[in-house]
Order: sequence, then structure tokens, then C-alpha cells
Amino acid sequence: MWCPSASLALWGNAWLAGRAAPDDVLDALSLWAPRHSVTAYESAAAEATGLPWPDVDDAGAMSLLQTLRIAAGPRIGEPVLGLTLPVPGDARGLPAGSAFAADAMAVGEALLITPPGRTPIGLVPEFEYDDDADGDGPETLDPLLVWTAYSLPGAPPREAPGLGAAELELRAAVRTAAQALTTLRDGGAGVDIEDPRALVEQLLEAGGDHTAPDHAPARALRVLESAAQVDAIVTVGAGLTPIAITSSSGITMADEAMRPLSAVVRAARLAAVDAILQSAWRD
Repeated sequence: MWCPSASLALWGNAWLAGRAAPDDVLDALSLWAPRHSVTAYESAAAEATGLPWPDVDDAGAMSLLQTLRIAAGPRIGEPVLGLTLPVPGDARGLPAGSAFAADAMAVGEALLITPPGRTPIGLVPEFEYDDDADGDGPETLDPLLVWTAYSLPGAPPREAPGLGAAELELRAAVRTAAQALTTLRDGGAGVDIEDPRALVEQLLEAGGDHTAPDHAPARALRVLESAAQVDAIVTVGAGLTPIAITSSSGITMADEAMRPLSAVVRAARLAAVDAILQSAWRD
């Protein structure tokens, strides 16, 4: 998994469907941060989730599971959790002008809880780091991941692209990304940089501990793996392009090759997550 909201969506959904234990959800979240808390942004969110209000003291990780359970309501045989990955220029499904939309856009992710007949809820994660108590040392290396619950005026539509179409686009993106990576590797005459392929492998290894539930379809996992490869190449390319390619035309070509790949990765991830969410409720 590449973001906390994806982990919570997949493992929280598996738990609600009876395909995972509470500890499985907590273990998945602990890979992002050792401490989690959840708080309501306003009274309507508190009423729909059971969170305290107007006392807004953060509740712990177990309360996060309770928040999911209450907000999700009775089982209906299909997923009520979903994922959104908003980016500038594409805020589909986000209520315009709302605090939830602004905060979800700022972090690029959010969990959606949209049971029929109940108040839709959005959960936005944000990492917080405590300053050194004495003010003489660095911030702690153990962050707190704070989840804020917002009530939504309506349930955003589920607009995940089909997994088959996403996989086809991703295959082309893998080829394009590999070509761009070769350009980065071979275009830096006289520039002493690390092998970009090694940097890509490091990024992939760093995310290797995050897993999906056992019920996840093999095809969806394959799409997530390919998306991670392309995303790693895009990340490395964005950092190395200015120093790895000496000509302005070369930089422009690499940028033009990389830019569309992020949209393909985002669509593929949404399609794969939706397929995994659906699979939890099948026999």
C-alpha cells in the first residue's frame, strides 16, 4: 500500500466483511505510525461516528475501529468503505468549498464511508510530530497519525475505472516509464549520480511491508505491483531529471514522458482497490 487511507480502506473493509480480525487492521496501520488517533471535525460527524463532541480530544486506534463500525452501520453485503485520491485539477466526488475537500486535497487521499441511508463520512489522515520536550533535540521519529472525521452532504459516486482497462493502460505506462528511466540513466554525461534503477528498487523495497488482505484477487495485486513500479520511476525521475540530463530539450522530453504516468498510476490504484474491496464480500 502506498498511503494510509488505502491500508485502512482495504483492511477495514476486510474486517467489516468478517475476512480479517481487528488486530489485522491495527497491524496494517502500525506500519504507517505507531500511534493513531481519531477526532470529529464537527458535531454532525461526531453524531454519525460516535466520537465525542464538543470535547474534541483525540481518541486512540481502537476508537478508530469503533468509528468505522458505527459509521458503516449494519452489513449490507457490499463495501461501504472507499478511497479517493484527489489531485489538483481532479476533485471528483469532493464537496466543493468544504473543509473536507480542502484537507483531502492537501494530503492527496481520504477514506470514504458511504452506507445507504446514513450520513456519509470522510476520514483524512495527517502525520503529526512532537517537538523535543526540552526544545534541544530533533522531532521524535515516531509520528502520530491523526484521522479527522467529516460529515459529507452526500455520498460521492463510486467512479473507479474497470480493472481490465486500467491494467492495459498500466502496461503501456510501464514501457514508457522504463524508456524514461533509460533516458535518465544514459543522458547524464559527465554527471555523477546514483543508478536511477537502484533508487527505484529502494523505493519498492521500502513499501514491501505493506500488504493486502488474503482475499485480494491476484489480478488486482498485479496491478498494484505494476503501479508501484511506475510510481517509483516517476518519483525518481522527478528528483533526477534536472541533474541527470544536461540539455533543456532532454529535460523537456523526460518531463513530457513522466507527466501522464501519474494519472495512469492513480487510476490503476483506484481500480485495484475497488476490486479488492468488492472481493471481500464474495463467497
